[in-house]
Amino acid sequence: MKSKMKWVILAAALVAVIAGAAVLYQVLSKNYGGDNLMQNSQAQDPASGGSAYTAPDFTVLDAGGNEVQLSDYRGKPVVLNFWATWCYYCKVEMPDFDKAYEKYPDVQFLMVNATDGVQETMASAKEYIAQEGFGFDVFFDTELQAVNAYYVTGFPSTFFIDANGDLVTYSSGMLDFETLEKGIQMITE
Repeated sequence: MKSKMKWVILAAALVAVIAGAAVLYQVLSKNYGGDNLMQNSQAQDPASGGSAYTAPDFTVLDAGGNEVQLSDYRGKPVVLNFWATWCYYCKVEMPDFDKAYEKYPDVQFLMVNATDGVQETMASAKEYIAQEGFGFDVFFDTELQAVNAYYVTGFPSTFFIDANGDLVTYSSGMLDFETLEKGIQMITE
């Protein structure tokens, strides 16, 4: 009898856990609307009382080893993407970025490779881009200055910056083409 009672209690506890998880999922999923772009208010600088947040400047290298700064593109909307060749989801989203690069010639795509020199090298990144035939320019963050300026802790991460240099929205995680276009529309309208 005691054995049956244990199983009944265990089954009831399991049902309660599953029901609790379902309720929690429903509550938390209302905060996410099908894409993973942060709302404008989340991309604003809380220290400035909610005014636009100026995107932090940084220096990276282009394929020729020349220094390039984000501020070089002031006056043009920028899609800033952080990626690495060892990142599966980065590779999955890259064809969509290449498609958007072709579709939106007035938008600057800064595809910044997190080039730590150990796990990721300029050679491995260049080889991957050439192998896949992507048309966008790749930049190399050899000092991880850009990664640190944007507090990137996971790849891929994408930031949408308007022509004034203000961060409009961002995403941590992989983007599909529809969400990428939504972000682009937010910085070009």
